[in-house]
Amino acid sequence: MGPTVITTTDDSATPVLGQLLELTLAGREPDQKVHLTAEGVRLQWLGEGALEVTPPPGQDAGLDLIVSAGVHGCELVPITLLDRLIRAIGHGEIRPRARLLLLFCNPPAMRQGVRRIGQDLNRLFCGKHAGDASDEARRAAQLEAWVAGFFRDPTRRRWHYDLHSAMRASKLPQFAVCPWMPDREASAESLLRLRQAAVDAVLLQQKPSATFSAHTATRHAAEAFTLEMAEAPDGTWPQCLDDFLQAARQWIEVSPPEQTQLSRPLRAFRLAREIIKRSEAFVLRLPADIENFTLLPPGMLLAEDEGGVRWVAEEPDAHILFPLADVAIGERAGLIVVPRD
Repeated sequence: MGPTVITTTDDSATPVLGQLLELTLAGREPDQKVHLTAEGVRLQWLGEGALEVTPPPGQDAGLDLIVSAGVHGCELVPITLLDRLIRAIGHGEIRPRARLLLLFCNPPAMRQGVRRIGQDLNRLFCGKHAGDASDEARRAAQLEAWVAGFFRDPTRRRWHYDLHSAMRASKLPQFAVCPWMPDREASAESLLRLRQAAVDAVLLQQKPSATFSAHTATRHAAEAFTLEMAEAPDGTWPQCLDDFLQAARQWIEVSPPEQTQLSRPLRAFRLAREIIKRSEAFVLRLPADIENFTLLPPGMLLAEDEGGVRWVAEEPDAHILFPLADVAIGERAGLIVVPRD
């Protein structure tokens, strides 16, 4: 079976810039780069997969918000979520009071419905693309340039949510990864915002990385998270995805969240160890359908590599996250995480 390819529906009632996903998948440049909605919201096409949105005069609440998706082209749920937000803005159903930068990050991979064509785009930020002539490196540089232009005013609040899908079921359906930041931690307000968006857990990174959210957090001091959205198996649409869309609308409109009773607190985890693929002899010894955040019994064999290298569950209360054998040599093939004290 070939890759799943994104399809879009024709919607002539939506302004062409509100159909950013359709433009991106077609590789088409719009004839008009700027559109004003009836409410005075300004949409500006910056380049392939990139849209800047400006609130009407006098309605800007001082927030610069980036929402991105499609860093991995096969992750259809986050791409669909961002498309729904963009179309709602184009229709006037969502009325922004934040400045927005909305990004479909990896158009070539999206068009083919694959995770990546060459390098993993989400390992090329924070300047890691320097000296690299690959298409992915050029795209990372372009995304960084758009972000720098967007975050030009240091007096404004800065948020970034990079939407992903782990492409497997999870014991905790939606979770976030908070990048390591020098001399600061995620604020209590930003963590509460995640819980109100139906996020169940957060992994707090403890060392630098080269992801897109790490770039905006470390280089631009944004409140930035990688959000792993729930899967939609068999065509079903989990309620938590609608809850996220409702929260995202509140972010965009800079409106207070609805006063709902949160069912449980946000669970926090930290990284204990990385499983690194060192050679082509690497074998992941976990079931192919193992769920993220599965509890690992002590002594369980997780992976093996050449030279007798073995990864075994050692930490009390250890859980597995992002198990994936099909990665490049030197990249992580899984994370062992434990609850944060």
